[in-house]
Amino acid sequence: MVSPDPSLLFTVVSMVPFIPYFLGAETPPYSRAVSVQKCIRTADIEEVGKTARHGTFFQMCGNFSFGDYFKEKAIPMAWELLTGSRDTDGSSPRGFGLDPDRLWVTVYQDDDEAYSIWRDDVGVPENRIQRFGPEDNYWNTGQPGPGGPCSEVYYDRGPAYGIEGGPAADETRYVEIWNLVFMQDRLSAVHSKSEFEVAGPLQSKSIDTGLGLERLAMVLQGVENMYETDQVRPVLTVPPSWLKHHLYLDRRP
Repeated sequence: MVSPDPSLLFTVVSMVPFIPYFLGAETPPYSRAVSVQKCIRTADIEEVGKTARHGTFFQMCGNFSFGDYFKEKAIPMAWELLTGSRDTDGSSPRGFGLDPDRLWVTVYQDDDEAYSIWRDDVGVPENRIQRFGPEDNYWNTGQPGPGGPCSEVYYDRGPAYGIEGGPAADETRYVEIWNLVFMQDRLSAVHSKSEFEVAGPLQSKSIDTGLGLERLAMVLQGVENMYETDQVRPVLTVPPSWLKHHLYLDRRP
């Protein structure tokens, strides 16, 4: 969780260890990678406990391409993993088995290429693809370095959790589970989420994705929030006497 980047105290996203590869400062030992990265993100701390989807500590799953495949493969692969059957049939499962009719996607406001791939190649209906501006759908580390437009995948939890209309209308009902970042720009300055300066293109176009393990578990297990998943629920149900003993609160001689 401690960041290898001297400008960051903690690893806040799974791509942090790979920043030198995206910038071309180091040659990656492989062209593709998959990781499960433990992350700490204090920037979200004001939302922790208020929503069902925010946590200070979380695990981010991701797949990465360092100058190998780009949008044309990253988007269909994401869809296949999310919606593929969980039945093994004697072999490895193909996916998480999410209902494709409950998935919505967002793209950067002028990213017609990603929009077309989702619509024409994957088959997501136009009414479930929404365009957002840089504050929501352009990703960077918050400082000079790699960045690029992104496409996010949301799961519709149903009308009991909010109003209709996709993530543009309600991000409590529609929960973001995966972000596909199309790393293509080198940023010279970042002033805010919506204000940054692009110095030029990266040495090669790459892919950085982040899927929240706890959010996915929340959806797959059908629980109300991340704290009720099988990862965290045991902590909530620990007998008070156990906590008293193990937290050294018992002051008896």
